[in-house]
Amino acid sequence: MHMDDYPGREEQDSLRESLYNATIIDRVDCTDDLAKYRILPDVEVMPFQPGQYVALGVGYWEPRLPGAQVEKVPIKRARKLVRRAYSISCPIVDLDSSALMPVDQIDYLEFYITLVRHASEPDGKPPALTPRLFGKQAGDRLVMESKITGKYLLGPIDPADTVLMLGTGTGEAPHNAMATHLLANGHQGRIIVATSVRHRRDAAYIDQHTRLMKLFSNYVYLPLTTREPENLDSTRDDYVGKLYLQTLFTSGRLAEMAGDHLSPSNTHVFMCGNPDMIGYVPPGAEIPEQPGMLPLLREAGFHDDDGSGSPGGIRFEKYW
Repeated sequence: MHMDDYPGREEQDSLRESLYNATIIDRVDCTDDLAKYRILPDVEVMPFQPGQYVALGVGYWEPRLPGAQVEKVPIKRARKLVRRAYSISCPIVDLDSSALMPVDQIDYLEFYITLVRHASEPDGKPPALTPRLFGKQAGDRLVMESKITGKYLLGPIDPADTVLMLGTGTGEAPHNAMATHLLANGHQGRIIVATSVRHRRDAAYIDQHTRLMKLFSNYVYLPLTTREPENLDSTRDDYVGKLYLQTLFTSGRLAEMAGDHLSPSNTHVFMCGNPDMIGYVPPGAEIPEQPGMLPLLREAGFHDDDGSGSPGGIRFEKYW
C-alpha cells in the first residue's frame, strides 16, 4: 500500500472497518432524489431534543452515483471522510397501529435527505456527500458523529398556545420531530405544519401527517406546492398559482387554511428550510426585493424569540 495511491478495495474495506460506526437499517426511497434513512449507531445515543441535528458521513473513496457531477478527489483527501449535518426527523406515527413514534421512543435515528447531483452554480464545487450516500442501502455502514447538537428547540410553550411550523422541502424534518413530541406530551393548542414543496410527491410524510389529522383534531398539515399544473397553468379551473408561504401569510390565506388567526398573542413560529423563505438578512447586507418570512412576521407583530416562552416568538434554524 502506498499512501500516494488511491485506496484499493482491501484498503477501502479496512477504512470502513476502522472509521464507520453506524448501520443503515432501512432506506425508504420517496422519489428518485428523496429518501428517508433510518440509522442505528453502534453505541447508545445520548438523549437529545426534537429539532437538533447530527453529522453523517462517508469516505471520499466511496463510489458516486452514475450521472452525478464528476468530482476529482485529490490524493490528500482520498482516505478522509466527507460529512454534513442533518436535522433528525422521526417516523411520526405507525400507520398500522396509529401509535405515535417520537424520537425518544425509537431506538434509531431517521433522516430526510435530498440527493444533490450537481452544483447549483455552473462552475460550482461538485456535491460531495449525497451522490455517495445515495449509493448506500440497508445493511451498509457509514459515520454518525457522536455529538447531537443545535439550538433550534421547542423551548417552553403553554399547552394551549398555537404552534406554527413553516418549512421548505426536507426542512420539514425537525418539525416532524417537534410536532410528534408535542402531541405525545398532550399539547392542546393548534399545531400547524406548513411545508412548501415543488411537487406533491416531494411531501414524503403526507400519509403520516394525514393520519395525525385524523387522530388529533388540533393538528393541521398543509403541503403547499409550486410546480404542479394547478400552480402554473392559469387556464385550469383549479388554478391556484404558486403557493409560497410568504404570499399565503400576507394575504391571510395561511390563517384561513390553518383554521387559526395566527395571532402573535398566542402563536409561536418555527421556520426551517430555504434561507430565501426564512428571510434572515445579516447586518449590513442588502435587503432583497422579495422579503422572506422574518420581516413579514415582525411587521405583523411577532418578535425574535427571547427564550421566555412568551407567544409571538420566532425561532428559525440556520443552515448557512
